[in-house]
Amino acid sequence: MTQDEMKKAAGWAALDYVKPGSIVGVGTGSTVNHFIDALATMKGQIEGAVSSSVASTEKLKELGIEVFDSNEVAGLDVYVDGADEINAQRDMIKGGGAALTREKIVAAMSKTFVCIVDGTKAVDVLGKFPLPVEVIPMARAYVARELVKLGGTPEYRQGVVTDNGNIILDVHNLAIVDPKGLETTINGLAGVVTVGLFAHRGADVVITGTAEGAKIEA
Repeated sequence: MTQDEMKKAAGWAALDYVKPGSIVGVGTGSTVNHFIDALATMKGQIEGAVSSSVASTEKLKELGIEVFDSNEVAGLDVYVDGADEINAQRDMIKGGGAALTREKIVAAMSKTFVCIVDGTKAVDVLGKFPLPVEVIPMARAYVARELVKLGGTPEYRQGVVTDNGNIILDVHNLAIVDPKGLETTINGLAGVVTVGLFAHRGADVVITGTAEGAKIEA
């Protein structure tokens, strides 16, 4: 089974967590694209979706699923999204697609966070994947200096502007043994919009696409 087939297995398995009549939180990325395809098969049974990125919004609309502004809904039953890394405690690094701030907002609005990944994303210690930090442009150099003090090597993601008009610093060479503590510390830096650590709001359910099919941990 190819990596894409494993992503597809995870994406389609997440459909079991979608309640008829609900508005569904939808994330961003290649695994989520499979979930969106699956969601389209029951679009007549759901109210619509709240999306965490422009790219996902466009795909949802193309498939005939209504997309609501997050400010129009009081909350969400479920949010389905991928991760760049996830550990055994269900803490995640997200933001490889630069949608981390909107993803964090939709995750915060949701009762249940279903994380869909292929088996390559599971790690013992977070940090091999560079940690994305969304930063207001004028704070780029200041925040980079502070991230160096925390032991990381920040790199400006050239040519990338987030959906919110900000920039991304990718922090290399971190072994993140205290994800919640580091999330709090980085979020406290002036000029940081958010960091791609999802530890305070981790995953409730993890669906991993494997060669044998979807493995579910709830």
